[in-house]
Amino acid sequence: MTSIPESPDSSSTGSGDSGIGSSLGPPLLKVRGLSKHFGAVRAMENVDLDVPAGQVTALIGDNGAGKSTLIKTVAGIWAPTAGQIFWKGQEVHIHTPRTATDLGIATVYQDLALCDNLDIVQNMYLGREEMRRGTLDEIKMELETRKLLNDLSVSTVKSVRQLVGSLSGGQRQAVAVARAVMRQSELVILDEPTAALGVTQTGQVLELIKTLSSRGIGVIVISHNLNDVFAVADRIAVMYLGSLVSEGPISNYDTASAVEVITTGASSRVPARYSSAQ
Repeated sequence: MTSIPESPDSSSTGSGDSGIGSSLGPPLLKVRGLSKHFGAVRAMENVDLDVPAGQVTALIGDNGAGKSTLIKTVAGIWAPTAGQIFWKGQEVHIHTPRTATDLGIATVYQDLALCDNLDIVQNMYLGREEMRRGTLDEIKMELETRKLLNDLSVSTVKSVRQLVGSLSGGQRQAVAVARAVMRQSELVILDEPTAALGVTQTGQVLELIKTLSSRGIGVIVISHNLNDVFAVADRIAVMYLGSLVSEGPISNYDTASAVEVITTGASSRVPARYSSAQ
């Protein structure tokens, strides 16, 4: 049966915990000096970032700040121009999305990459269908899908045989995240997961994010909505003009200081680089 990692001991996680590299061990994901150039354009320059397991890291910044470049480099879409990527303390070279997936890194983009004409089960297993005696094992796939959605506290879906095209935005986001988790992902990257969602649907997605981190899964959330960021994040990392200019526990920031860093690249009220393990 599909399994989700058990929750870590509560003493080692939580908002404001800056013990990366100590009680938590090495970060799940660590990038050092990561850069990406497109000819003369320096889209990302010398980025250092730690992402711990079991916590939500909010990656924020204005349009063009380099957030998508960083994520696509980690996800294997683009090869970095320079720098290193470490996974569970070991240096890795992520050249393709398949490499990232095999490591346990899943990225859910804004378009969700779902097939509206297929039902939830078919979307969950698309390209990796379960077979039994030469035919599709529909019963196993359906049971696995129901169990996973239940484990993720997704209760608004009436039937796993609903066409995805009939689902709400929040439900579609839940299916895309569940598909990523089903592949035994240890880090889930969510690109603007609440964009264009209503209040109720946004609340459902935020609860899903909390459930992921409570299960020990590391989460990176890219968002322009600071209300959502402060509702779920344990840590904040701010990109500005291709550089990571501020990073630290959510307790180091408030909305005003976060906006200041996003728009100017600095704030006198928060440190530029807070307790980032080297």
